[in-house]
Amino acid sequence: MGKVICAGLGPGDPELLSVKSDRLIRNAHHVAYFRKAGRSGQARRIVEGMLRPDAVEHPMDYPVTTEIPFDHPDYNRMLAEFYEFWADRLAELAATGDVVVLCEGDPLFYGSFMHLHSRLQGRAEVEIVPGIPGMAGCWNAAGLPITWGDDVLTVLAGTLPEADLARHAAAADAVVVMKTGRNLPKVRRALAAAGRLEEAWLVERGTMPGQRVTRLTEVEGSDCPYFAIVLVAGNGRRPELQE
Repeated sequence: MGKVICAGLGPGDPELLSVKSDRLIRNAHHVAYFRKAGRSGQARRIVEGMLRPDAVEHPMDYPVTTEIPFDHPDYNRMLAEFYEFWADRLAELAATGDVVVLCEGDPLFYGSFMHLHSRLQGRAEVEIVPGIPGMAGCWNAAGLPITWGDDVLTVLAGTLPEADLARHAAAADAVVVMKTGRNLPKVRRALAAAGRLEEAWLVERGTMPGQRVTRLTEVEGSDCPYFAIVLVAGNGRRPELQE
Protein backbone atom coordinates (compact mmCIF):
# COMPACT_ATOMS: atom_id res chain seq x y z
CA MET A 1 0.00 0.00 0.00
CA GLY A 2 1.17 3.49 -0.83
CA LYS A 3 -0.31 6.93 -0.49
CA VAL A 4 -1.17 10.01 -2.52
CA ILE A 5 1.38 12.72 -1.75
CA CYS A 6 0.67 16.25 -2.90
CA ALA A 7 3.89 18.23 -3.18
CA GLY A 8 3.53 22.00 -2.99
CA LEU A 9 5.83 23.56 -5.56
CA GLY A 10 5.82 27.14 -4.32
CA PRO A 11 5.41 30.26 -6.46
CA GLY A 12 7.28 29.08 -9.56
CA ASP A 13 11.04 29.27 -9.01
CA PRO A 14 12.30 25.65 -8.67
CA GLU A 15 14.79 26.85 -6.04
CA LEU A 16 11.88 27.81 -3.79
CA LEU A 17 10.69 24.21 -3.39
CA SER A 18 11.02 22.79 0.09
CA VAL A 19 13.71 20.19 0.71
CA LYS A 20 10.97 17.62 1.32
CA SER A 21 9.11 18.32 -1.93
CA ASP A 22 12.37 18.22 -3.85
CA ARG A 23 13.27 14.82 -2.38
CA LEU A 24 9.84 13.30 -2.97
CA ILE A 25 9.65 14.53 -6.57
CA ARG A 26 13.12 13.26 -7.46
CA ASN A 27 12.36 9.81 -6.03
CA ALA A 28 8.79 9.44 -7.31
CA HIS A 29 7.91 6.55 -9.60
CA HIS A 30 4.42 7.92 -10.38
CA VAL A 31 3.98 11.69 -10.90
CA ALA A 32 0.63 13.36 -11.65
CA TYR A 33 0.02 17.01 -12.48
CA PHE A 34 -2.76 19.30 -13.69
CA ARG A 35 -2.51 21.05 -17.04
CA LYS A 36 -4.57 22.61 -19.77
CA ALA A 37 -5.01 20.15 -22.62
CA GLY A 38 -2.35 20.59 -25.26
CA ARG A 39 0.09 22.36 -22.96
CA SER A 40 2.93 21.09 -20.81
CA GLY A 41 1.53 22.72 -17.68
CA GLN A 42 3.21 25.10 -15.24
CA ALA A 43 3.64 22.45 -12.53
CA ARG A 44 5.46 20.16 -14.96
CA ARG A 45 7.67 23.00 -16.17
CA ILE A 46 8.77 23.77 -12.61
CA VAL A 47 10.11 20.24 -12.11
CA GLU A 48 11.77 19.94 -15.52
CA GLY A 49 14.98 17.92 -15.15
CA MET A 50 14.05 16.65 -11.68
CA LEU A 51 12.13 13.46 -12.50
CA ARG A 52 13.88 10.12 -12.49
CA PRO A 53 14.32 8.51 -15.94
CA ASP A 54 11.78 5.75 -15.28
CA ALA A 55 9.13 8.01 -13.75
CA VAL A 56 5.62 7.38 -15.08
CA GLU A 57 3.84 10.67 -15.75
CA HIS A 58 0.08 11.13 -15.40
CA PRO A 59 -1.04 14.44 -16.98
CA MET A 60 -4.46 15.45 -15.67
CA ASP A 61 -5.94 17.52 -18.50
CA TYR A 62 -8.70 19.89 -17.43
CA PRO A 63 -11.84 19.31 -19.52
CA VAL A 64 -12.60 23.04 -19.37
CA THR A 65 -10.81 26.18 -18.21
CA THR A 66 -12.09 29.49 -19.58
CA GLU A 67 -14.11 28.22 -22.54
CA ILE A 68 -17.41 28.65 -20.69
CA PRO A 69 -18.34 30.76 -17.63
CA PHE A 70 -17.47 29.17 -14.28
CA ASP A 71 -21.07 29.54 -13.10
CA HIS A 72 -22.46 27.60 -16.09
CA PRO A 73 -23.99 24.20 -15.10
CA ASP A 74 -21.83 22.39 -17.65
CA TYR A 75 -18.68 23.87 -16.11
CA ASN A 76 -19.50 22.41 -12.71
CA ARG A 77 -20.58 19.05 -14.15
CA MET A 78 -17.50 18.60 -16.33
CA LEU A 79 -15.07 19.49 -13.55
CA ALA A 80 -16.89 17.31 -11.02
CA GLU A 81 -16.64 14.33 -13.37
CA PHE A 82 -12.98 15.13 -13.99
CA TYR A 83 -12.13 15.22 -10.27
CA GLU A 84 -14.11 12.02 -9.62
CA PHE A 85 -12.21 10.22 -12.38
CA TRP A 86 -8.81 11.29 -11.10
CA ALA A 87 -9.66 10.56 -7.48
CA ASP A 88 -10.47 7.00 -8.58
CA ARG A 89 -7.29 6.77 -10.65
CA LEU A 90 -5.02 8.11 -7.91
CA ALA A 91 -6.58 5.76 -5.35
CA GLU A 92 -5.87 2.85 -7.71
CA LEU A 93 -2.24 3.91 -8.11
CA ALA A 94 -1.83 4.38 -4.36
CA ALA A 95 -3.03 0.82 -3.78
CA THR A 96 0.31 -0.42 -5.09
CA GLY A 97 2.70 2.42 -4.23
CA ASP A 98 3.13 6.14 -3.66
CA VAL A 99 2.02 8.65 -6.28
CA VAL A 100 3.20 12.27 -6.12
CA VAL A 101 0.81 14.98 -7.29
CA LEU A 102 2.35 18.32 -8.19
CA CYS A 103 0.62 21.55 -7.16
CA GLU A 104 1.75 25.14 -7.67
CA GLY A 105 1.86 27.34 -4.59
CA ASP A 106 0.42 25.69 -1.50
CA PRO A 107 -1.93 22.75 -2.19
CA LEU A 108 -4.59 23.86 0.30
CA PHE A 109 -4.69 27.52 -0.78
CA TYR A 110 -6.83 27.91 -3.90
CA GLY A 111 -5.20 24.70 -5.17
CA SER A 112 -6.86 22.27 -7.59
CA PHE A 113 -5.70 19.39 -5.42
CA MET A 114 -8.24 20.38 -2.76
CA HIS A 115 -10.99 18.94 -4.97
CA LEU A 116 -9.14 15.62 -5.06
CA HIS A 117 -8.29 15.77 -1.37
CA SER A 118 -11.95 15.85 -0.35
CA ARG A 119 -12.79 12.95 -2.70
CA LEU A 120 -9.88 10.79 -1.56
CA GLN A 121 -10.91 10.73 2.09
CA GLY A 122 -11.47 7.13 3.17
CA ARG A 123 -10.18 5.83 -0.18
CA ALA A 124 -6.44 6.42 0.11
CA GLU A 125 -3.92 7.74 2.58
CA VAL A 126 -3.12 11.35 1.71
CA GLU A 127 -0.09 13.44 2.66
CA ILE A 128 0.27 17.17 1.97
CA VAL A 129 3.64 18.89 1.66
CA PRO A 130 3.16 22.65 2.12
CA GLY A 131 4.50 25.10 -0.43
CA ILE A 132 5.23 28.84 -0.38
CA PRO A 133 2.00 30.49 -1.59
CA GLY A 134 2.24 32.35 -4.88
CA MET A 135 1.23 35.62 -3.23
CA ALA A 136 4.21 35.41 -0.85
CA GLY A 137 6.51 34.92 -3.81
CA CYS A 138 4.94 37.96 -5.49
CA TRP A 139 5.20 40.45 -2.63
CA ASN A 140 8.81 39.39 -2.07
CA ALA A 141 9.54 39.71 -5.79
CA ALA A 142 8.11 43.23 -5.62
CA GLY A 143 10.06 44.09 -2.46
CA LEU A 144 6.74 45.12 -0.96
CA PRO A 145 6.25 44.67 2.82
CA ILE A 146 2.61 43.61 2.79
CA THR A 147 1.47 43.93 6.43
CA TRP A 148 2.62 46.05 9.36
CA GLY A 149 1.72 45.77 13.04
CA ASP A 150 -2.01 45.12 13.34
CA ASP A 151 -2.81 45.25 9.61
CA VAL A 152 -5.56 42.95 8.39
CA LEU A 153 -4.74 41.10 5.17
CA THR A 154 -7.66 40.26 2.89
CA VAL A 155 -7.22 37.76 0.05
CA LEU A 156 -9.76 38.10 -2.76
CA ALA A 157 -10.53 36.14 -5.91
CA GLY A 158 -10.78 38.27 -9.02
CA THR A 159 -13.82 36.23 -10.03
CA LEU A 160 -15.91 37.91 -7.32
CA PRO A 161 -18.55 40.46 -8.36
CA GLU A 162 -17.13 43.94 -8.76
CA ALA A 163 -19.15 45.39 -5.90
CA ASP A 164 -17.88 42.70 -3.52
CA LEU A 165 -14.28 43.33 -4.57
CA ALA A 166 -14.68 47.04 -3.92
CA ARG A 167 -16.35 46.49 -0.54
CA HIS A 168 -13.68 44.12 0.75
CA ALA A 169 -10.83 46.26 -0.61
CA ALA A 170 -12.19 49.35 1.11
CA ALA A 171 -12.45 47.57 4.46
CA ALA A 172 -9.02 45.89 4.43
CA ASP A 173 -5.62 47.26 5.35
CA ALA A 174 -3.72 45.06 2.89
CA VAL A 175 -5.20 43.34 -0.14
CA VAL A 176 -4.18 40.46 -2.38
CA VAL A 177 -6.25 39.72 -5.48
CA MET A 178 -5.76 36.24 -6.93
CA LYS A 179 -7.15 34.93 -10.22
CA THR A 180 -6.64 38.22 -11.97
CA GLY A 181 -6.17 37.32 -15.64
CA ARG A 182 -9.07 38.50 -17.76
CA ASN A 183 -10.69 39.93 -14.60
CA LEU A 184 -8.10 42.74 -14.62
CA PRO A 185 -10.48 45.54 -15.78
CA LYS A 186 -13.00 44.61 -13.09
CA VAL A 187 -10.29 44.49 -10.41
CA ARG A 188 -8.97 47.89 -11.52
CA ARG A 189 -12.43 49.47 -11.36
CA ALA A 190 -13.13 47.92 -7.95
CA LEU A 191 -9.88 49.21 -6.47
CA ALA A 192 -10.58 52.65 -7.91
CA ALA A 193 -14.03 52.63 -6.30
CA ALA A 194 -12.44 51.61 -2.99
CA GLY A 195 -9.88 54.41 -3.23
CA ARG A 196 -6.98 51.93 -3.39
CA LEU A 197 -5.94 52.00 -7.05
CA GLU A 198 -2.97 54.35 -6.59
CA GLU A 199 -1.48 51.93 -4.04
CA ALA A 200 -1.90 48.80 -6.17
CA TRP A 201 0.84 46.76 -7.88
CA LEU A 202 0.48 44.03 -10.49
CA VAL A 203 3.01 41.18 -10.31
CA GLU A 204 3.00 38.94 -13.36
CA ARG A 205 4.74 35.54 -13.26
CA GLY A 206 6.25 36.27 -9.85
CA THR A 207 9.59 34.42 -9.28
CA MET A 208 9.31 32.88 -12.77
CA PRO A 209 10.99 33.72 -16.09
CA GLY A 210 9.31 36.78 -17.57
CA GLN A 211 8.50 38.26 -14.15
CA ARG A 212 7.12 41.80 -14.32
CA VAL A 213 6.27 44.15 -11.46
CA THR A 214 4.25 47.25 -12.38
CA ARG A 215 2.05 49.83 -10.71
CA LEU A 216 -1.50 48.94 -11.66
CA THR A 217 -2.16 52.50 -12.83
CA GLU A 218 0.59 52.02 -15.45
CA VAL A 219 -0.71 48.72 -16.81
CA GLU A 220 -2.29 48.93 -20.24
CA GLY A 221 -4.75 46.50 -21.77
CA SER A 222 -7.64 44.48 -20.41
CA ASP A 223 -5.89 41.18 -19.73
CA CYS A 224 -2.83 39.78 -18.01
CA PRO A 225 -1.29 36.31 -17.56
CA TYR A 226 -3.03 33.66 -15.49
CA PHE A 227 -0.12 33.77 -13.05
CA ALA A 228 -0.64 37.39 -12.00
CA ILE A 229 -1.51 38.86 -8.61
CA VAL A 230 -2.56 42.35 -7.55
CA LEU A 231 -1.11 43.63 -4.27
CA VAL A 232 -2.05 46.56 -2.05
CA ALA A 233 0.21 46.87 0.99
CA GLY A 234 -0.93 47.84 4.46
CA ASN A 235 0.43 50.84 6.32
CA GLY A 236 -0.16 49.93 9.92
CA ARG A 237 1.52 50.31 13.30
CA ARG A 238 5.31 50.37 13.43
CA PRO A 239 7.91 51.87 15.83
CA GLU A 240 9.18 55.22 14.59
CA LEU A 241 11.54 57.79 16.14
CA GLN A 242 9.76 60.96 17.14
CA GLU A 243 11.33 64.31 16.23
